[in-house]
Amino acid sequence: MITLRSAREIEAIRRSGKITAAVLTVLMQMARPGMATRELDRIAERGIRERGGVPTFKGYRGFPASVCVSVNDEVVHGIPGTYVLRDGDLLSIDLGTTLDGYVSDSAITIGVGTVSQPAQQLLDVTQECLMLGVAKMRSGAHVGDIGAAVQEHAERHGYGVVRELVGHGVGREMHEEPQVPNYGRRGSGPLLRPGLVLAVEPMITQGDRAIVIREDGWTVVTADGKLAAHFEHTIVVTERGPRILTLREVGEHPSAEAFRPDAERNMAAL
Repeated sequence: MITLRSAREIEAIRRSGKITAAVLTVLMQMARPGMATRELDRIAERGIRERGGVPTFKGYRGFPASVCVSVNDEVVHGIPGTYVLRDGDLLSIDLGTTLDGYVSDSAITIGVGTVSQPAQQLLDVTQECLMLGVAKMRSGAHVGDIGAAVQEHAERHGYGVVRELVGHGVGREMHEEPQVPNYGRRGSGPLLRPGLVLAVEPMITQGDRAIVIREDGWTVVTADGKLAAHFEHTIVVTERGPRILTLREVGEHPSAEAFRPDAERNMAAL
């Protein structure tokens, strides 16, 4: 069942999203060569709880951490641990916050230290995929419009679009209806109406779109070992268009502006 949220509920998700965005910005700032990924998990859990929230991911279906940390060929759901970040790594950070019973979910991929030009292009295009998908979240459009926009932009650059993992509705639970694939046909799927809150999250691969799951049962990696990137926002459809509820603050991180184009600022102002 697809649930449309009231103004009160949207405000509750926005407050949750503010915590998610703030903690994600801190993690962007702290990530550096020489840091073990489990340190990012410790910082994330402390940051969420200090702000009054609860880490949504911790214990979800048995997931052992508060944040997903995926490196290089890891697409999503990486478990923080002993891996030590190196200069040139691509680092995907995905986290969720539950506050007063409402959930927000956001993710970003950054370069650790100095990354190669091909890696930076993958980051740029994947974020562009996210924002092109978000721009389709207007009343009267369809879920398929989001996926089509993501797919067309990624494939135009020669990248793969993961099919097995999708975005989703979000609100009282982390995963609600409808599913939001990152591929599809324009005009297909459920109708978008004001009050619908979605987590849109392109997962884009540098090579083939095929994925496998590691023996830990969680970490999703590219089958060909090439790089992957993942960006995500929680967004609500309004009468005036999409409104991002997990916007990060410019100025909290030296490269934060690179991940907050004008389109994000405009959507946040609705």
